[in-house]
Amino acid sequence: MIAVLRLAGQLLWRHWPALLALYLAGTLGRYVAIEAAGFVGAYSAIGGALLFPLAILSRLVALVAMLLVLRDGMVELGALAPIPAQRAARRRAFVDALLAGILPFVAFYAAWGYLREDAADYFSRVLEVNSGLIADEILLGQERAGDAAAGELSLGPITIAIIVAAFAGRWLWKRYRSRLPKAFAAIAVYLEVLWVYLSVTLIGDALNQVAAWVQTRQGLVWLGDLREWAGAQLAPVAWVWDAVEWLLGEVGGIVLLPIAWLTIAGVIYGQAVAPQSARLGGRVAVRAQARFNTLPSRLRARLRDIWSDVIARFQPIGRALLLMWRAGPVLVGSYVLLFTILLGLDAALEIGVTRVIGPQELGGFWMVNAPLIFLFVPLVIEPLRVVLVASAYDAVIGRLVPYGSTTRVTKRGSAPAVDSSIANGPAASSGTR
Repeated sequence: MIAVLRLAGQLLWRHWPALLALYLAGTLGRYVAIEAAGFVGAYSAIGGALLFPLAILSRLVALVAMLLVLRDGMVELGALAPIPAQRAARRRAFVDALLAGILPFVAFYAAWGYLREDAADYFSRVLEVNSGLIADEILLGQERAGDAAAGELSLGPITIAIIVAAFAGRWLWKRYRSRLPKAFAAIAVYLEVLWVYLSVTLIGDALNQVAAWVQTRQGLVWLGDLREWAGAQLAPVAWVWDAVEWLLGEVGGIVLLPIAWLTIAGVIYGQAVAPQSARLGGRVAVRAQARFNTLPSRLRARLRDIWSDVIARFQPIGRALLLMWRAGPVLVGSYVLLFTILLGLDAALEIGVTRVIGPQELGGFWMVNAPLIFLFVPLVIEPLRVVLVASAYDAVIGRLVPYGSTTRVTKRGSAPAVDSSIANGPAASSGTR
């Protein structure tokens, strides 16, 4: 824990101006993207859905840049994956880090409610513009422009077609990357975040519908009745039941959130233990393989490319989780404790801001100035969070060397002989000055 805090302090002291600037740039980019998407979404639901992922991408670009800025101060990671000197190599590694981080970041973004917040701001902007269009239609007699869908894009052939087209475009860019101009990398990043965002959204909607259906089943009704009966008959049983529910909810928030942040950092930095590839066995797998071998060779080659492209998105996540497993519970637990303290500081700062300002009018002061006032809190917390995650990841990387090599790092900047069990991810040689 002491080493993590020491490195975090060094990284914060050296890089806090850059971290602040990058965070502000990401926040401004998110705001501009939501405003533009909401305006377009009032006229066309498809147009709004195509622009909305730029809000997520703005935050991801800022996060990747913040993590890569810290690379030159991370000793263990620098020993295993030195920062490249060529500008072209750093630019390529930055793009690869973005592409690798999109899937886990969007999943994390949706799971912790950030996507819901962006969607609320987006639809608020859509309704604002839509109200003006309705007023013009009623009062001025102007014909309503757009599709009148109020920004909502539901599951249907158009949504599926957009997902397929975005995935295909991203796959084509990967296949012909060396032949295409460098500017196409930005298009590839956008296509990746577009199809991942739409897929995660549709999967989330489907899971919510399944959960709502399950909640109405008679079995859960009986379980609820059983809980009420047990609570009425034996009060200690109700106390234990409530305590278990509370504990599970709190542990999920306290443990999973820092682990998710560390996993995203592992994917972006791209240095992890390569797990053994799993192979399916049994009669079903053998029969499926035999049928697959009967397909034409060109079709088999294309299917293998698509399948490997899909699997490649999940491999960095598995490697990062395996790396944390090998680091041991003491180091990861210390990091979770520090992260929890940081969450407490976040809540304390929000309360402190309100106490410093004092009671003010709700409509004339807080509703106008609250976004700017409370921006102070993330300006303090986010750089601290990023340096803590980066420092913890560097400590975790230090635990990798005994498993992946026969020697330890004895001198800063000297890399040990690493065997084939260590796999360099897409951003293993990335970094910015």
